[in-house]
Amino acid sequence: MSALSAAVAEFLDQLTVERGLSRNTLEAYGSDLAQFSAFLASAQIEDPARVDLATIDLYLNHLWSRGLKTRSVSRKATALRRFFRFLETEELIPADLSERIPVPRSGRYLPPVLSADEVSSLLAAAQPAAGQEEAEQQRALRDVAMLEMAYGAGLRVSELIGLRQADLDLRQRLVRVTGKGQRERIVPFGRLAADACALYLREVRELWQKRETGDTVFISGRGQGLTRVAFYKIVRRVAERAGLGQRRPPIGPHTLRHSFATHLLAGGADLRIIQELLGHADVGTTQIYTHVETAHLEAVYRQAHPRAVGSLTAA
Repeated sequence: MSALSAAVAEFLDQLTVERGLSRNTLEAYGSDLAQFSAFLASAQIEDPARVDLATIDLYLNHLWSRGLKTRSVSRKATALRRFFRFLETEELIPADLSERIPVPRSGRYLPPVLSADEVSSLLAAAQPAAGQEEAEQQRALRDVAMLEMAYGAGLRVSELIGLRQADLDLRQRLVRVTGKGQRERIVPFGRLAADACALYLREVRELWQKRETGDTVFISGRGQGLTRVAFYKIVRRVAERAGLGQRRPPIGPHTLRHSFATHLLAGGADLRIIQELLGHADVGTTQIYTHVETAHLEAVYRQAHPRAVGSLTAA
């Protein structure tokens, strides 16, 4: 049994003895923490002491991306708060994490979206800088390629880190993606993403690759595949560098996917086409972007129209 599994079991036992909670409530806690544990296992995290706020943010964004309602995400976040408060009390992790776990408020969730200028700033901040050591410049080239592909093709994190070289056609600028339910789709991407990937593959990956890496496109300097958490940390680090680190909700991998869809919609793309590009089984999932774009238009109107503010006075 891993340290995480043991901690969850001990926490549920304590709730049973000390809190006197109903069976349904205990089962809900158990289910929520089992889902969180499965997510951590996919990120190769078995020790609760290795969990940080970035990991929890990524998990909550993962729940949003699955289409869960605000009420459900809020309940799961509350369960995490109580669990991490227990870990702090038992001195299994450093104090303070539990109070920083965000619990979403009720109301319709609108995915965080970057403007086109903010995306440009983010991508510019990821570029190699003069004076960097060679290893840092190599990582920067990889990060640029990942960010360009995430935004350029609207990929989920799992799809991005799971890409194989056989999936990429840099000449025609097409990528074959295996998404949820093992559904395959072909997604186009732009020249900037193609150029960034070609440069990374030629200048970096060939130096990093090892026999066990296989055909995985994006790897670490040790020649290993990347995890969800690793890419989340890349996005957060670059966002800080771009001056976007204080955005709320915080910028994460799914922000690039949401921005991809919203910018396509704003540019006149049909909702059904966006559905196909995103790999949504149901167009109802894609319709969230109509709400995002409406909210953006309303904000622009209220800021720019001369009759949008103020009040009428009697003649």
